[in-house]
Amino acid sequence: MICRIKVLCDNSAGAISGTLGEHGFAALVQAGDQSLLFDTGGGHTLLHNAQRMNVDLKSVDQVVLSHGHYDHAGGLWPLLQAAGPKRILAHPEIFTRRYVLREGSARSVGVPYSEEFLTGLGASFSYSDAFREVVPGVFLTGEVPRRTSYEEGDAGLFCDEAGCHRDRVTDDQSLVIVTEKGLLLLLGCCHAGVVNTLELAREKTGVEQVYGVMGGCHLAFSSQPQIDATIKALKRYGLKKICPGHCTGFHAAARLAAAFPGGFKPMQVGYVLEVD
Repeated sequence: MICRIKVLCDNSAGAISGTLGEHGFAALVQAGDQSLLFDTGGGHTLLHNAQRMNVDLKSVDQVVLSHGHYDHAGGLWPLLQAAGPKRILAHPEIFTRRYVLREGSARSVGVPYSEEFLTGLGASFSYSDAFREVVPGVFLTGEVPRRTSYEEGDAGLFCDEAGCHRDRVTDDQSLVIVTEKGLLLLLGCCHAGVVNTLELAREKTGVEQVYGVMGGCHLAFSSQPQIDATIKALKRYGLKKICPGHCTGFHAAARLAAAFPGGFKPMQVGYVLEVD
């Protein structure tokens, strides 16, 4: 089975004329004759970029949400308006209230719409925190156990405006694609940690070999020791492809490029990865 991943939303745009970048992520995943949309970006570029890339979003029945942040779920409203009803796979805590606190001020960063509003537009939600197959050969991790000592998450995220209750983003989940070359992970933000997610994927699929990692690695907000430990761990997997983008951060991406000189490719709008 050939699996093709097309990046529709990311922080930067690539070589396709007229595409736009935004702080967010969305990718079209085509596995055999089935397809799904993984995240929807922040809402400003999904439809525009899909048109520029000749992607018909009306033909996509399923949407998988990696977690409940605006830059991954903000495109749901324009998507439902333009492309009709969709089945949306998500964690039960996707609509948790969320804030980021920086320099003493709070900003809402949760899903910018209510469940009732989206349901009224044709969304049909399927909630689960379990590992599950979404199309043949493509799995959703569900809630990822936090087992590593160094993947600490973003300390600036909270469930209240006062900053009293830290948000661990327990609804964070990623896609796992089983290929002949090994596992390919597609990450939204990977708040749970890349290594934690990889270990769960190997455990649940029974596949030891990891072919590649693609998406937001959420290292832009991480300490230097966490970045060091993450890269050290990733090198042990023998990755052939690593395509970071979105929330990975420039510094961490540069470190990854140096660590994986033969397999590194920055992820941008328009980038396509194909594997069988």
